[in-house]
Amino acid sequence: MPLPAKKKPIAVKWVYKVKKNPKGEISKYKARLVAKGFLQKAGTDFNEVFAPIARMETMRIITAIASQKGWYMHHMDVKSAFLNGPLEEIYVSQPPGFEIKGSEEKVYKLNKALYDLKQAPRAWNRRIDGFLMKLGFLKCTTEPWCLYKG
Repeated sequence: MPLPAKKKPIAVKWVYKVKKNPKGEISKYKARLVAKGFLQKAGTDFNEVFAPIARMETMRIITAIASQKGWYMHHMDVKSAFLNGPLEEIYVSQPPGFEIKGSEEKVYKLNKALYDLKQAPRAWNRRIDGFLMKLGFLKCTTEPWCLYKG
């Protein structure tokens, strides 16, 4: 699409990696499209980047309380979590090697985050917060853990 007025596209680059098996043989080639987030400027390219993280002390307290009360605990790790956060209007330049001839001035509008975007952690945090609130978890302000209202 054409770049809207007063918008600046974020440059992107390809990051290549060669994966090897335990024998040292090449098992696969990987390529990842990464935004050049280091070029983004606060207030211009993004507004808010804060995303809370759990401190180790908090995890110890929660584990101790769960153990004492006989609660079940589950752990989940999403490898590409930051890529699943919805973004406000973000435009990126065409990836190197994939430029459309005659349309070099056109850009891509992102629906989801790319690696190294400054606002990716915050976008993911907003999405997971909304999901957990729909499940019935409350936002806590006085306790170091959240209570389930169900």
